[in-house]
Amino acid sequence: MDPSPTPSASSCTARELAERLKRGDDLVLLDVREASELAVARFPAAQHLPLATLPLRLADVPRDRPVVVACHHGGRSARAQQFLRAQGYTNVTNLEGGIDAWSRDVDPTVPRY
Repeated sequence: MDPSPTPSASSCTARELAERLKRGDDLVLLDVREASELAVARFPAAQHLPLATLPLRLADVPRDRPVVVACHHGGRSARAQQFLRAQGYTNVTNLEGGIDAWSRDVDPTVPRY
């Protein structure tokens, strides 16, 4: 089974995202956490755009590539995903469990908080 999200996919696991990044998939990893959270833990090569600023910075989110939205545990990224879909984005996936799942399942060197 291909773990790559399709336009209708709603979520992916941290392991699925890691595989996509390892393959070199051309995607945008959009981190919607606050700047203070980035000081604690970061995703590799993520675009940072706090959830509260998303409506004002919509033009910063590419429409021509798959977008995987991430946060701490998955709640804010789910809201960001819903917002992006309402704005016409068709290939937006939520990272289940956020950076916490990334730390647990992919990279234990990423601090948990």
